[in-house]
Amino acid sequence: MKKDAAELGLKFFLKIFEIAPTAKKMFSFLKNSDVPLEQNAKLKPHAMTVFVMTCETAVQLRKAGKVTVKESTLKDMGATHSRVGVVDEHFEVTKFALLETIKEAVPDMWSPEMKNAWGEAYDQLVVTMKERAPSSSI
Repeated sequence: MKKDAAELGLKFFLKIFEIAPTAKKMFSFLKNSDVPLEQNAKLKPHAMTVFVMTCETAVQLRKAGKVTVKESTLKDMGATHSRVGVVDEHFEVTKFALLETIKEAVPDMWSPEMKNAWGEAYDQLVVTMKERAPSSSI
């Protein structure tokens, strides 16, 4: 999936916006844009970064049993998510969209075990990010 991260990341975010259209308001580069989401110059790289980080988290959990994203990255992510008003319900929508994107990407490999593993990877990334957020404001 990593080789298709740009395409899968975009599909992932399009699913988020399909489920929760108001989520677009949380992205400064989408707020006042009339450009279709698929053509937004900043969405695709952002989506790919998030998707790759989630993939790497899954690998880290399998190899080391923990999330090993850089501390500064987690703090920045926590602060940004807090600043734009992300709440637990947003994380749940994002998790659902992620799992659906992966399921569609690898339908022959998809199983309850795979769903649980990816869900755990995502949950661990979110928990770790929340723990590192300034004053745990998420």
